[in-house]
Amino acid sequence: MSDASSTKPYLIRAIYEWCTDNGFTPYLAVQVDDQTVVPREYVKNGEIVLNISSLATSKLALGNEFVDFQARFGGVARSISVPIANVSAVYARENGHGMAFEVPAGVAHGPEAPAALPAPEDKRPTLRPALAPVDNAEATPPPPAPDDGPKGKPRLTIVKS
Repeated sequence: MSDASSTKPYLIRAIYEWCTDNGFTPYLAVQVDDQTVVPREYVKNGEIVLNISSLATSKLALGNEFVDFQARFGGVARSISVPIANVSAVYARENGHGMAFEVPAGVAHGPEAPAALPAPEDKRPTLRPALAPVDNAEATPPPPAPDDGPKGKPRLTIVKS
């Protein structure tokens, strides 16, 4: 079974579809090296977090070897190409649910952005939520929906005993 392909690109596509189907924003956390084509000024500590939602990208291709798309950074359209091996996580921005992956030791961290380059003013720092396994047996069901009883003025009924 050594000829089997990696499950990583299939899992990335599955989490992407799950995010999209549930109205969440899919994010990719990527370890940057020389094969990663991203705007270097947004790389922090050898990592970049990318919004891969349909509203933020065009021509998104989640392939077996690379994730390719176009996106705007600071109003400038850029072509992005990320090797699947460099993806360290795919998750929903809103709740942090997703999947983390090990990045092979051979993936070297690329150069970081120069410290003198200021971030755009509308760019808020991206906080990456910690991913943890969830045991479905421990999950609690959502609270019941409030009763949509009759609307209007409340009435007090006096009951004589």
